[in-house]
Amino acid sequence: MSELSNETGRQIGVLLDRKGHVEYVMVGNAKQIEMPDFGRTRAATDRFRGLRCVHTHLQNEKLTQDDLTDLALLRLDLMSIIQVDRDSGLPGLVYSAHLLPATGQNHLRERVGSSNETLDGDSSYEFLEPNIPSQLDVDFVSLINSLESEMARVRQTARAKQTNRERVILVGVTTGYMEDAEQSMAELEELALSADVVVLDKIIQRRPQIDPKTVLGRGKLEELLVRSMRVGADLIVFDTELSPTQVRTLSEATDLKVIDRPQLILDIFAQRAQSREGKLQVELAQLKYLLPRLVVGQNSAFSRLMGGIGGRGPGETKLETDRRRVRDRISQLEKQVDE
Repeated sequence: MSELSNETGRQIGVLLDRKGHVEYVMVGNAKQIEMPDFGRTRAATDRFRGLRCVHTHLQNEKLTQDDLTDLALLRLDLMSIIQVDRDSGLPGLVYSAHLLPATGQNHLRERVGSSNETLDGDSSYEFLEPNIPSQLDVDFVSLINSLESEMARVRQTARAKQTNRERVILVGVTTGYMEDAEQSMAELEELALSADVVVLDKIIQRRPQIDPKTVLGRGKLEELLVRSMRVGADLIVFDTELSPTQVRTLSEATDLKVIDRPQLILDIFAQRAQSREGKLQVELAQLKYLLPRLVVGQNSAFSRLMGGIGGRGPGETKLETDRRRVRDRISQLEKQVDE
């Protein structure tokens, strides 16, 4: 691999199964390599994918942020890079990393940073001691089996403690002062606790301007994806009002339910509505809020809103993905509220 990589001037990589068989061969450019498209299929939350990646680096880099992101998003067993000597084409040091099991709520932290913040040094990863290929002496299969056993144990413990409570990550994006954003995030956390969810993490990003499609910057969105997969989040709550386009884009990117502050507040009202009039008004507000977020043929994001936080309350059994039915229901509710 090192010789071919040196001759072609391109990164070359393979994905190996746990028996050492080559499942995929990848050829990139001088700076990066692209992983195979696994579609929307995720590995189980308490297991890895059963594949480890080994690929070359031509510019004497160690593991890059892209390497770590691929490791986390694809839930690979291991990510290893081989530094290639430019003169001889021979392999140099091998750098490797693997994911670590999440440790639950005891390690919750508020991470505040700019769009170029990376995960270097993050406790999500364990970095193995670099060495030349002939000196590598790690039983990878034994290592991965022990990690998966620990992941399963942590997951079972978490499920036993939090059977029916959704696990959320709170996200704030600001173009103003961080102090104001932190105060708003503290308020959002109180709202989330009022909605009876488990807050796993809080992320705040300060940007020159809000991204019109994803709200967050690309790097921070990748960080959010990694974090949500590692801690087993069910839901992401944004401390701002999201447009229909942003909800769809974020939901498709994360494959999770995504709601905003107004929807969280509506959910709290839905839980506490007692009178018939109150229940009608809450359902009416929910439907009016969700109607513009329905797009024909693109209801995957909307379907994730049904049930649980953001989709429960008086109208949860009546919410439909058909715009006409929603409009009809709104008309009926308005008449009942007037009466």
